Amino acid sequence: CFVCGESGAAITCRETGCDRSFHLPCAVEGGCITQFFGLYRSFCWEHRPEQAVEAAPAENTTCLICLDPVGDRKSYSTMVCPACKHAWFHRGCIQKQAIHVGFSCFCCPHCQNEYRFLMEMLTMGIRLPRRLPSWENSHADVALSERHSRCDASECLCPGGREQAEEEGPWHLLLCCSCAAEGTHRRCSCLTNSTASWECDSC
Repeated sequence: CFVCGESGAAITCRETGCDRSFHLPCAVEGGCITQFFGLYRSFCWEHRPEQAVEAAPAENTTCLICLDPVGDRKSYSTMVCPACKHAWFHRGCIQKQAIHVGFSCFCCPHCQNEYRFLMEMLTMGIRLPRRLPSWENSHADVALSERHSRCDASECLCPGGREQAEEEGPWHLLLCCSCAAEGTHRRCSCLTNSTASWECDSC
């Protein structure tokens, strides 16, 4: 590895005639780029692609993600949105955001451009996982979509237990009309068979 000097470097620069090899974990330290799409090409610091957009950050420009100052020009560690040319960020910051938001929601944090921004970041070696954003936890979604379906009365009288519910009669399960987070069988709360609405003690 031309970065750390250890053996086992499996990635070689794609440029013809360049024999620089490196470990994937050493890429950032060595200023290397690996493109995580298409042919999965890798480049050393000398042959890596550069952003073509003509832009320079204004004085005291900060990273839109961490709010720390960025450099005074484009570089390996300081990047800009190719669409709006106003969004500046550190490579490490946009990489963390890409891992967090996933492929479907990745866009410029300033102008919200998707296609140009995404293609530029992929070309510049930002890894973008093909998955839902981290905040869209599938288990949480399932829990939110399930309807409450048990009797929460202090003493459930239903012979079939708290989970049993019938379409009509004393064992019909009513959900709280305010929160729908608690339920009761009609009989367990001394309600008549014609009662159609009930509110829990909490509400």
